[in-house]
Amino acid sequence: MRMARLVIRISRCAAKTLVSHGRTDLIGTIPARTPLLTAIRSITTTRYLRTERWYTDKHEWVTVDGKVGTVGISDYAQEALGDVVYVQLPDVGSTIKKGEECGALESVKAASELISPVSGKVIEKNESVESKPSLINTSCYKDGWLFKVELSEKDEVKSLMNEESYNTFLKETDAH
Repeated sequence: MRMARLVIRISRCAAKTLVSHGRTDLIGTIPARTPLLTAIRSITTTRYLRTERWYTDKHEWVTVDGKVGTVGISDYAQEALGDVVYVQLPDVGSTIKKGEECGALESVKAASELISPVSGKVIEKNESVESKPSLINTSCYKDGWLFKVELSEKDEVKSLMNEESYNTFLKETDAH
């Protein structure tokens, strides 16, 4: 009986994670009688399949895969900018520093500098975004990413906001 309660608690935690990422199709797939080790293995696998996005207070985001960070701007930022018409990205091979300007975005409403959320060497830029800047407006988290950087200081990510903290930050910003 005690093991079943523990599995249910773990399943609720996993369910919250799955729901927040739109994976309601997987909820309820861990039967109550599943051995504890099997349930934990399933939940651990599910948790690590998702990629965590980290945010700055300037509305840039970064996801990290090993030593490579992929950088973009948030949905909030693209919405505030309006229709993006021009993108200036850092050159491949250039070294960028966290908190420093590394590019620019221009829209029909405004121009905005792009501030790097991490330090490292630029290893790729999204040429599709340079030729079709509107990708930022239509798919800022998927097709509208801006550049990839080989991280020189992976621990810098720890100073950024996770998605929950960023959403709280946005609510507080909008309240003022």
